[in-house]
Amino acid sequence: MIESVESLPSYKDWSFAAVRLLQGAVYSDDAAWDILLRHQTPLRDYFARIGLLLVVDEPEGLAYIRQLSEDEAVDDYGNLPKLFRRTRLGYDTTLLCVLLRERLRRFEEEDLDNHRCVVDQAELLESWKNFFPGKEDEVRLQKTLDTAFRKLEGLKFVSRFGDTAGCWEIRRILKARLPVDELEKLKEQLTAEAK
Repeated sequence: MIESVESLPSYKDWSFAAVRLLQGAVYSDDAAWDILLRHQTPLRDYFARIGLLLVVDEPEGLAYIRQLSEDEAVDDYGNLPKLFRRTRLGYDTTLLCVLLRERLRRFEEEDLDNHRCVVDQAELLESWKNFFPGKEDEVRLQKTLDTAFRKLEGLKFVSRFGDTAGCWEIRRILKARLPVDELEKLKEQLTAEAK
């Protein structure tokens, strides 16, 4: 039997923020940010019922939801199907994540005046080439870099910045998904593979 629309639970003030979180990370410049901050408790409760954890990092201006890890899951939460699938990134995309995460780390240490970390794709190509010594021509390397940027755009790790072609903002979700300790391990692996 199909239920009617009238039998739906009532709309909540935080419903908009919940949907935005299900779509991906929410940043302080998002229309859902203030709603999210005002309604953190009901949002945490809502997501916890389905085995998701709401992470709010106010200083970074970032919020997202993630699956409970096995050691965090209590009772029967470990039996819930996974809503988010872990996608293995290929070499090119992983390399770009490492290069961008390193840029974001340096930006946070050195540039105290700006809020957004923006990179120029053409400038990043020089670093990119170091991981493909003598193997490919520059046009092909540019194409692989462009493809990697588009994949990261789909994951919302980067977004196009302004009207200038090839300018990308590194979104802070990359910092949450690739902490410094993991960054260092990946850098060592990628450097070893490039030799």
